[in-house]
Amino acid sequence: MKKIQLSKEEREIAQSIERGEFVPVTGAELDEVVAAIEARKKDMTITIRVNGNDIARIKERSQKLGIKYQTYLAEIIHRIAEHT
Repeated sequence: MKKIQLSKEEREIAQSIERGEFVPVTGAELDEVVAAIEARKKDMTITIRVNGNDIARIKERSQKLGIKYQTYLAEIIHRIAEHT
């Protein structure tokens, strides 16, 4: 049987599950999770011109957070849209 090689993030998740840190979610809490996932689905592409230094700083920040910069930008846009 071929052994599956997990990424660092996948190993951390597996270890958390083994330690019992993840618990099932049901009811209203599950509905909130589903709504949050739906709200973050990406269904549109945009093209904008921005300052290169700004993008460089955003890339640095997103790298420190361990996420892709486009995902980070999408989350920033989502948060701004939700708070208007």
